[in-house]
Amino acid sequence: MAKQTIFGRIAQLTKANINSLLDSAEDPEMMLDQMVRDYTNSIADAEDAVAQTIGNLRLLEQDMAEDKAAVQEWGNKALAASRKADEFRAAGHAADADKFDNLAKIALQRQLQYESEVTAAEPQIATQTQVVEKLKTGLQGMKLKLTELQSKRSELAGRAKMAEAQSKVQDA
Repeated sequence: MAKQTIFGRIAQLTKANINSLLDSAEDPEMMLDQMVRDYTNSIADAEDAVAQTIGNLRLLEQDMAEDKAAVQEWGNKALAASRKADEFRAAGHAADADKFDNLAKIALQRQLQYESEVTAAEPQIATQTQVVEKLKTGLQGMKLKLTELQSKRSELAGRAKMAEAQSKVQDA
Protein backbone atom coordinates (compact mmCIF):
# COMPACT_ATOMS: atom_id res chain seq x y z
CA MET A 1 0.00 0.00 0.00
CA ALA A 2 2.91 2.32 0.69
CA LYS A 3 4.18 1.70 -2.86
CA GLN A 4 0.87 2.90 -4.35
CA THR A 5 1.05 6.04 -2.26
CA ILE A 6 4.63 6.73 -3.37
CA PHE A 7 3.77 6.01 -7.02
CA GLY A 8 0.68 8.16 -6.66
CA ARG A 9 2.74 11.01 -5.27
CA ILE A 10 5.33 10.67 -8.04
CA ALA A 11 2.56 10.70 -10.65
CA GLN A 12 1.01 13.75 -9.02
CA LEU A 13 4.37 15.57 -8.92
CA THR A 14 5.01 14.68 -12.56
CA LYS A 15 1.58 16.02 -13.58
CA ALA A 16 2.20 19.19 -11.59
CA ASN A 17 5.58 19.71 -13.25
CA ILE A 18 4.11 19.12 -16.72
CA ASN A 19 1.27 21.55 -16.04
CA SER A 20 3.77 24.07 -14.73
CA LEU A 21 5.85 23.72 -17.90
CA LEU A 22 2.73 24.10 -20.07
CA ASP A 23 1.62 27.16 -18.10
CA SER A 24 5.00 28.79 -18.54
CA ALA A 25 5.09 27.86 -22.24
CA GLU A 26 1.64 29.38 -22.82
CA ASP A 27 2.27 33.00 -22.05
CA PRO A 28 -1.21 34.43 -21.48
CA GLU A 29 -0.11 37.86 -22.62
CA MET A 30 1.20 36.47 -25.91
CA MET A 31 -1.98 34.46 -26.41
CA LEU A 32 -4.13 37.53 -25.79
CA ASP A 33 -1.97 39.56 -28.17
CA GLN A 34 -2.56 36.92 -30.84
CA MET A 35 -6.30 36.96 -30.14
CA VAL A 36 -6.34 40.74 -30.50
CA ARG A 37 -4.46 40.50 -33.82
CA ASP A 38 -6.82 37.78 -35.10
CA TYR A 39 -9.88 39.75 -34.04
CA THR A 40 -8.50 42.92 -35.64
CA ASN A 41 -7.99 41.01 -38.90
CA SER A 42 -11.55 39.68 -38.68
CA ILE A 43 -12.83 43.21 -38.22
CA ALA A 44 -10.88 44.36 -41.27
CA ASP A 45 -12.43 41.53 -43.31
CA ALA A 46 -15.88 42.46 -42.01
CA GLU A 47 -15.31 46.11 -42.91
CA ASP A 48 -14.40 45.04 -46.45
CA ALA A 49 -17.59 42.96 -46.66
CA VAL A 50 -19.69 45.88 -45.43
CA ALA A 51 -18.05 48.25 -47.93
CA GLN A 52 -18.63 45.80 -50.77
CA THR A 53 -22.27 45.31 -49.78
CA ILE A 54 -22.80 49.07 -49.56
CA GLY A 55 -21.19 49.41 -53.00
CA ASN A 56 -23.59 46.80 -54.41
CA LEU A 57 -26.52 48.65 -52.83
CA ARG A 58 -25.41 51.94 -54.38
CA LEU A 59 -25.16 50.25 -57.80
CA LEU A 60 -28.70 48.86 -57.42
CA GLU A 61 -29.98 52.29 -56.43
CA GLN A 62 -28.19 53.87 -59.39
CA ASP A 63 -29.66 51.28 -61.78
CA MET A 64 -33.13 51.95 -60.41
CA ALA A 65 -32.69 55.70 -60.81
CA GLU A 66 -31.63 55.15 -64.43
CA ASP A 67 -34.65 52.90 -64.99
CA LYS A 68 -36.97 55.57 -63.52
CA ALA A 69 -35.43 58.16 -65.85
CA ALA A 70 -35.96 55.77 -68.78
CA VAL A 71 -39.61 55.32 -67.76
CA GLN A 72 -40.07 59.09 -67.90
CA GLU A 73 -38.16 59.39 -71.19
CA TRP A 74 -40.10 56.63 -72.97
CA GLY A 75 -43.37 58.01 -71.63
CA ASN A 76 -42.54 61.40 -73.11
CA LYS A 77 -41.59 59.79 -76.44
CA ALA A 78 -44.89 57.86 -76.52
CA LEU A 79 -46.82 61.03 -75.79
CA ALA A 80 -44.96 62.98 -78.49
CA ALA A 81 -45.49 60.23 -81.07
CA SER A 82 -49.18 60.03 -80.21
CA ARG A 83 -49.60 63.80 -80.59
CA LYS A 84 -47.77 63.74 -83.89
CA ALA A 85 -50.06 60.91 -85.07
CA ASP A 86 -53.08 63.01 -84.09
CA GLU A 87 -51.70 65.96 -86.10
CA PHE A 88 -51.20 63.80 -89.20
CA ARG A 89 -54.65 62.25 -88.78
CA ALA A 90 -56.21 65.72 -88.53
CA ALA A 91 -54.34 66.78 -91.67
CA GLY A 92 -55.69 63.72 -93.52
CA HIS A 93 -52.39 61.78 -93.68
CA ALA A 94 -53.54 58.41 -92.29
CA ALA A 95 -50.39 56.51 -93.40
CA ASP A 96 -48.09 58.90 -91.53
CA ALA A 97 -50.44 58.84 -88.52
CA ASP A 98 -50.24 55.01 -88.42
CA LYS A 99 -46.41 55.17 -88.42
CA PHE A 100 -46.43 57.49 -85.41
CA ASP A 101 -49.07 55.34 -83.68
CA ASN A 102 -46.73 52.35 -84.09
CA LEU A 103 -43.85 54.41 -82.68
CA ALA A 104 -46.04 55.38 -79.71
CA LYS A 105 -46.86 51.70 -79.09
CA ILE A 106 -43.17 50.78 -79.16
CA ALA A 107 -42.37 53.62 -76.75
CA LEU A 108 -45.16 52.49 -74.41
CA GLN A 109 -43.79 48.93 -74.48
CA ARG A 110 -40.34 50.21 -73.52
CA GLN A 111 -41.86 52.35 -70.78
CA LEU A 112 -43.68 49.32 -69.37
CA GLN A 113 -40.46 47.28 -69.55
CA TYR A 114 -38.55 49.86 -67.50
CA GLU A 115 -41.45 50.19 -65.05
CA SER A 116 -41.31 46.43 -64.41
CA GLU A 117 -37.56 46.68 -63.84
CA VAL A 118 -38.13 49.45 -61.29
CA THR A 119 -40.80 47.33 -59.58
CA ALA A 120 -38.45 44.32 -59.50
CA ALA A 121 -35.57 46.38 -58.08
CA GLU A 122 -37.50 47.84 -55.15
CA PRO A 123 -37.62 44.64 -53.01
CA GLN A 124 -33.98 43.88 -53.84
CA ILE A 125 -32.95 47.33 -52.63
CA ALA A 126 -35.04 46.96 -49.47
CA THR A 127 -33.46 43.57 -48.73
CA GLN A 128 -29.96 44.84 -49.46
CA THR A 129 -30.56 47.84 -47.18
CA GLN A 130 -31.55 45.49 -44.34
CA VAL A 131 -28.43 43.38 -44.94
CA VAL A 132 -26.24 46.50 -44.82
CA GLU A 133 -27.81 47.58 -41.52
CA LYS A 134 -27.30 44.11 -40.00
CA LEU A 135 -23.69 44.03 -41.16
CA LYS A 136 -23.05 47.49 -39.72
CA THR A 137 -24.59 46.44 -36.40
CA GLY A 138 -22.50 43.25 -36.36
CA LEU A 139 -19.35 45.19 -37.17
CA GLN A 140 -20.07 47.64 -34.38
CA GLY A 141 -20.51 44.69 -31.99
CA MET A 142 -17.19 43.22 -33.13
CA LYS A 143 -15.45 46.53 -32.46
CA LEU A 144 -16.94 46.65 -28.96
CA LYS A 145 -15.75 43.11 -28.28
CA LEU A 146 -12.28 44.03 -29.51
CA THR A 147 -12.21 46.95 -27.08
CA GLU A 148 -13.26 44.57 -24.27
CA LEU A 149 -10.59 42.07 -25.30
CA GLN A 150 -7.92 44.77 -25.34
CA SER A 151 -8.92 46.01 -21.88
CA LYS A 152 -8.92 42.45 -20.51
CA ARG A 153 -5.52 41.91 -22.06
CA SER A 154 -4.21 45.05 -20.34
CA GLU A 155 -5.80 43.99 -17.06
CA LEU A 156 -4.32 40.49 -17.22
CA ALA A 157 -0.92 41.82 -18.22
CA GLY A 158 -1.02 44.14 -15.20
CA ARG A 159 -2.00 41.26 -12.92
CA ALA A 160 0.80 39.09 -14.31
CA LYS A 161 3.38 41.82 -13.70
CA MET A 162 2.06 42.31 -10.19
CA ALA A 163 2.21 38.59 -9.45
CA GLU A 164 5.74 38.44 -10.85
CA ALA A 165 6.79 41.37 -8.65
CA GLN A 166 5.20 39.76 -5.59
CA SER A 167 6.97 36.47 -6.22
CA LYS A 168 10.30 38.32 -6.56
CA VAL A 169 9.62 40.12 -3.28
CA GLN A 170 8.77 36.81 -1.58
CA ASP A 171 11.83 35.10 -3.02
CA ALA A 172 14.10 37.87 -1.84
